[in-house]
Amino acid sequence: MAAYSPGVRVGNWSEDAALAEELLEDFRRRRERGELLIQKSRKLQDNLLRKVKLSLPKDGFVHFGDTVMLLSPDNKKSSMENYPGVCGKLALAVDLDEIAMFSAESLQAPCGVSAVKTMDPVGRNTFCILSVDGGAMGEPIRFGQKFGLGATGGFSDKMLYLASDHKSFLRFAKKSYLQQVFLTDELSYLTRWHAAFLDPQLRLEYEGFPVPANSNIIITHCHTNRSLAVPRNFWIRSYFGMEYEVVCHTYLNSHKAEEDKNYWVIVTGNPSDEESTMIDRPDPLSGGIREKNEFHEETQNIKISD
Repeated sequence: MAAYSPGVRVGNWSEDAALAEELLEDFRRRRERGELLIQKSRKLQDNLLRKVKLSLPKDGFVHFGDTVMLLSPDNKKSSMENYPGVCGKLALAVDLDEIAMFSAESLQAPCGVSAVKTMDPVGRNTFCILSVDGGAMGEPIRFGQKFGLGATGGFSDKMLYLASDHKSFLRFAKKSYLQQVFLTDELSYLTRWHAAFLDPQLRLEYEGFPVPANSNIIITHCHTNRSLAVPRNFWIRSYFGMEYEVVCHTYLNSHKAEEDKNYWVIVTGNPSDEESTMIDRPDPLSGGIREKNEFHEETQNIKISD
């Protein structure tokens, strides 16, 4: 290290001054081209958090090509018994490590996934329903039919696909050591999923029926026959804070039925408000019950006054 700054003309001061000027000029050029690490991370973060409009199905079913959110619904009873303090809805999202956030300009494979509490549809928690068996775009997905889930992260030039594979000594979830779920850039048998009806006793009867949107279903990996799940008791650290781990594991209760950890809701947009989703839409029964109660109170007051 030089004992003096370039401003002191001692020794090879001219070379030090030229080197400092060259470094400053290189910094200016990289800043103009947007190649600085802070600029790359800010651009990637802006795309991941950019608002996305969800698809608006007219028939209430999920279709190939729809842009949706995958939501793990809230189950307060089970949450309070098994893992208190972890109640609430969680959305499947893209999880980039800090190294990728500061070095990558777009989504890079392989990439992790996590469950987040953010319910606003943005680039990192929205997915596209893809056809993998020749189904036409716009056709409804049916129970038992294979499909893919693609994530762009807010970018338009590259898409990654939700995948999973059998657990091995080198490939497993970091916290729970269960079957890992990740994003890859290759469409293969590892990226194929299918939806199953929630009630196992009626599962065969509903085989081939369209999958309803905004309803509880089971999403199962075709290759390993294990269901997508959020255990809710394993935290992972990400660039956006503490989030929940997502695995591929079937949790069965004493009746051989999937637990709420395996429940998923394919959320679509709100037709009455394009800026919100169907989970933000108020329950239509609440307004009707309130109006009915108000009408009943008014009639009782009229009878009393008479």
